[in-house]
Amino acid sequence: MITLRLGPCLVALSLFSLSHAAPSTLQEKVRAWRVAHERELIDEYRELLAIPNISIDRANIRRNADFIVAMMKRRGIDARLLTVASPNSNPVVYGEVKVPGATRTIMLYAHFDGQPVNPAQWAPGWEPFAPKFVTAPAEQGGKIVENWKSGDRVDPQWRLTGRGSADDKAGVMTTLNAYSALVATGAVPTANLKFFFDGEEEIGSVSLREMIETHRERLRADLWIILDGPCHPSGKKAVVFGVRGDVNLHLTVFGPKRPLHSGNYGNWAPNPSQSLVNLLASMKDDDGRVLVKGFYDDVIPLTPAEQGAVAAIPSVEEDLKRELGLARTEVAGRTLFEGFNLPTLSINGIQGANAGALAANVIPTIARATLDLRLVLGNDAQRQIAKVVAHIKARGWHVLDRDPTDAERARHARLIRVDTKSAGTNAQRTPMDLPIAQAVVAAVQSTVDYPIVQLPSLGGTLPLITIEQMLGTKLITVPVVNSDNNQHAENENVKVQFLWDGIETYAALMTMR
Repeated sequence: MITLRLGPCLVALSLFSLSHAAPSTLQEKVRAWRVAHERELIDEYRELLAIPNISIDRANIRRNADFIVAMMKRRGIDARLLTVASPNSNPVVYGEVKVPGATRTIMLYAHFDGQPVNPAQWAPGWEPFAPKFVTAPAEQGGKIVENWKSGDRVDPQWRLTGRGSADDKAGVMTTLNAYSALVATGAVPTANLKFFFDGEEEIGSVSLREMIETHRERLRADLWIILDGPCHPSGKKAVVFGVRGDVNLHLTVFGPKRPLHSGNYGNWAPNPSQSLVNLLASMKDDDGRVLVKGFYDDVIPLTPAEQGAVAAIPSVEEDLKRELGLARTEVAGRTLFEGFNLPTLSINGIQGANAGALAANVIPTIARATLDLRLVLGNDAQRQIAKVVAHIKARGWHVLDRDPTDAERARHARLIRVDTKSAGTNAQRTPMDLPIAQAVVAAVQSTVDYPIVQLPSLGGTLPLITIEQMLGTKLITVPVVNSDNNQHAENENVKVQFLWDGIETYAALMTMR
């Protein structure tokens, strides 16, 4: 064995790995370094995934943050935690690398917090915070790789399970290891690098505005590159120029003050569950078009260049329908990616009395639903909420922001409480024809021999509009993980090959011209 110094840490290289012909291109050098060290990289990543990362679990979020700071310092990155004065906020992990002579600064953004988990919903043996290798997704009958131990070979077609494995600790892992590869191979980044790892993204980055106000000078950069979201379903690499916005509405419909026997009171006492589903049905037709007045009126159309990019995206609809067991899509003739550029109204969940094995013959006292409104450029979260509330009122409902009084119950036949737990986030989009945008496209394209996918917008939401407005910077998203990763759901996983490819992608971005 011989030793190569990587920043302040020592990395072992085998003589075997040095016996091959010396790689010539930067990508080949990065790949050779990764091949020599992938066992150590996997071990470190599994340690990170084993730390619970639910956003509101602040003690464990701090453990994640401290672990990531240690990862960065091992790589020679000047790293620290950024905090704000507000209580109960999660820290940001921040780092920077100053490059002599660099005239441009790039901020690399990912998040390390994750969505809540229900371990009972995960496949047997698949645990949210005990990462394991599996042969395929659970839905495809994937099996746990038994008897694997640290130091064993890792098949790049395996999946690594765990909450955050894809969304979005993969962003931390691939970015930091891309930098490690550059240092190890003697390559020099072409820009000053900054790192921003968010601990609150899955709860709307609620401290982001205060974080920027408190640390504005540290957070300035010419470009923020966002490492989040999935690659194209075909597995092709992608560059994404925007995100949709998002806001949730929580609806509560009120029925009798106590639950009633459905035989004795059916056909007499209004059932809040029935009333709620009737209201929800009035918001959308059978062809997927939202019927709320003015819902689409303020959408800013795609530019000709953006329309061309959408038209060039490879078709995935038939494959996805087979994979997901769907006979039809919501809107006939509209592709998945065309839908990203329109606002949505989705029912995230409905709750009344119990169903299934716990069902009882009752008329419940309340029924609830949560609506998810995704927004595109031109929409405003508060305006979109107002449109939905106006639709509810037009259907004869008395709208409250609290539970009704007895007097209100006696006066109004239809009572509904409407809550919004956050102000929401508006959409953001960066023009595709900017020179810096084309430099990003060229860097990602240089790592593959097929045309990469260019998307005007992701389907999901990130707090990019806040960053753009407060810092006056441009933002572009470059995802690296497989699209079938079950993010936000049970059995989340990341395909190992996508981690390896992501390291090469981000090494190219750190050295782009």
